[in-house]
Amino acid sequence: SRPYTPMKGALSTVWFDRYKICNDCPEHIESIDSMCRELTDLINDEIKNGIAKNRILIGGFSMGGGMAMHLAYRFHQDVAGVFALSSFLNKDSAVYQALKRNESVLPELFQCHGTADELVLYSWGEETNKMLKSLGVSTSLHTFPNLNHELNRTEIEELKTWIVKKLPPEAAKMN
Repeated sequence: SRPYTPMKGALSTVWFDRYKICNDCPEHIESIDSMCRELTDLINDEIKNGIAKNRILIGGFSMGGGMAMHLAYRFHQDVAGVFALSSFLNKDSAVYQALKRNESVLPELFQCHGTADELVLYSWGEETNKMLKSLGVSTSLHTFPNLNHELNRTEIEELKTWIVKKLPPEAAKMN
């Protein structure tokens, strides 16, 4: 739990703080970077346990997808891929700044978003996808008409298909 500004500072189980839920305000970079350090420790533990970094996917739903994009595109550009479901990055995100300086191959982004999402607007997710694509990320955006800020079975099945493609079972047997 951490204090969450959109809830007037009440404690909430969120990945990081936001000044408000919108895409045109500054990011709360201190709390984002703090969580990136904690998640880097988890990634390093997996590597120590024998998981190759190019067999690690990072992703999440809503704020978790935003967290995944920060973690992968700013600090772990050698992971297998990133997924972001009903997620967005702020217009002047630190992710975009980092990618402007990048010259290496970046992890693919699998993104899904419902057109009826009233918390994280579809246009924010679409704008994030276009911006990342313009900065060299191979992206796909799967649109779900009439889906609000939630997951549906089709979305999960498409994500599963993407995961199996990124991490085929045969390769797992070799590691």
